[in-house]
Amino acid sequence: MIKKRDLADCHKLYELMIDPAVFPFVRQKANSYDEFLFLTKQTIEAEERGELISRTILDEWGNPIGTINLFDVNEHAGFLGTWLGKPYHGKGYNNLAKDAFFNELFYELSIEAVYMRIRTENIRSRKAAEKLSYVTLANETRKDIFDQINKDTIIYDLFQIEKDQFTLYQYRQQHAHAHELELKEA
Repeated sequence: MIKKRDLADCHKLYELMIDPAVFPFVRQKANSYDEFLFLTKQTIEAEERGELISRTILDEWGNPIGTINLFDVNEHAGFLGTWLGKPYHGKGYNNLAKDAFFNELFYELSIEAVYMRIRTENIRSRKAAEKLSYVTLANETRKDIFDQINKDTIIYDLFQIEKDQFTLYQYRQQHAHAHELELKEA
């Protein structure tokens, strides 16, 4: 579902990223394939330095379909940035990628909190965030960060995912799945 970033995936990812339905919402924009290749190389190097965490999202056949990243890693927290190619919108890949990524972040890489800044006009991303039971709107509870990302005018809403919230979500998912199996066996 996800794997470490690899230069071999750049051509396919670049083609997906430049789609007008995707490009405006990508944090690391590239205006040419060479620039995308360079940015990906920089991303891989920044991860080696501990500045960010970046993964390629894969479909069920192992094809690259987008990226999921934790930017600005500081004090066991960072900002989530995710994009999927347009042909993959609305097919469940976003939630699968987030589950896999958060498992890695929280249980393997010692991250404690993930923030999402979502443009107020980005309805697709906002609805996707609100569907996740472990996500909370943090405009008021993390006013310091909210004010930092909205220096002059309010452009972003701030959402937060904490390790404890995600752990509770996973526990409930596992418990619900076990209950479904019991019902089927009865």
